Amino acid sequence: MRALIYEGGGKIRYVEDLEVREPEAGEVLVRIAASGICHSDISVVNGTIDWPVPAVLGHEGAGVIEKVGPGATDLAVGDHVALHTLANCGTCGPCESGKPTQCRRSYGNRAQPFSLNGQPVQNFAATSTFVEKTVVKANQAVKIDPSVPLDIACVVGCGVLTGVGSVINRAQVKPGDTAAVFGIGGIGLNVLQGLRLAGASRIVAIDLLPSREQKAREFGATDFIDASLGDTPARIRDIVSDGRPDQGSGVDWSFECVGSTRVLADAMASLGWGGNCVIVGTTAMGTTADIPLTPLAFVDRGVMGARYGASRPHRDIPSYIAQYRQGKLMLDELVTQRYDLADFERAFHDLEAGKLARGVFVL
Repeated sequence: MRALIYEGGGKIRYVEDLEVREPEAGEVLVRIAASGICHSDISVVNGTIDWPVPAVLGHEGAGVIEKVGPGATDLAVGDHVALHTLANCGTCGPCESGKPTQCRRSYGNRAQPFSLNGQPVQNFAATSTFVEKTVVKANQAVKIDPSVPLDIACVVGCGVLTGVGSVINRAQVKPGDTAAVFGIGGIGLNVLQGLRLAGASRIVAIDLLPSREQKAREFGATDFIDASLGDTPARIRDIVSDGRPDQGSGVDWSFECVGSTRVLADAMASLGWGGNCVIVGTTAMGTTADIPLTPLAFVDRGVMGARYGASRPHRDIPSYIAQYRQGKLMLDELVTQRYDLADFERAFHDLEAGKLARGVFVL
């Protein structure tokens, strides 16, 4: 079967003879119909995320159940599903309390369900969706209505769960709050629409590419700042104060969606008294940042991480799909371009060049 295999050293290879094993107890075999192209996949290729090779990349997929392993009783052959990356245990304290992103067993899940010429091949993010068929834990497959196009449903599995979830679940933004979103790629756009859904009163989008302004406003931004012009925090404070210097303390929330310590510094400097910065972007392991403590401690500012939008996929995916069908959540507009799997070089180039909100491989 066709797949994209990362071989290390920045090299990806397209193959047509990969094999996948049968599903074991508690697993399902899914025929992938479509897979979103996330920057986290690029982060493996460029070395930001360290992952063993060879490995089948991709982690944002939707498809149809083809086989069901023993004990996977909640799914049946033919079910349409959206996949997620949380291979959580379901029985520990965090899982039982509705916090699967804090499940210790959901970290570092690495398996070798694939083989090429008799040699084992790793999965990625407990999922692997740049392939025609994959094996995942049954609790990673969420049944969806078959009327929802799979090349649209696939983007929910990471971009929407992470972006919207960081606003709704992790930050718990309240109506009337103000916010700044740094980095308007696929994740940033979903943070924007999460803020719109939460009722934020002022939503400032920040990016180095002025061409992203129209899309940002479409997804909920009330204002846009070209970060290349400098002094972004001061411009944010001026926007939320409506030109009144005595009111220019900053935003209630800032979301760092780039994975840059320089951008993080701007995101934190944009906060008003009592404001909080949410780190959403992916950084290399071991990355550190110098954070001035006085502006945090003296006026109740804070900084927090957000793993996978603090999502509860079996609650959130059906909710997001329902909101999409009601016209509240924008998914069609996220998909900028569709590609054949063999055309991966162009797809990755377009993503790196900032041309995509979300690209999708259609298998």
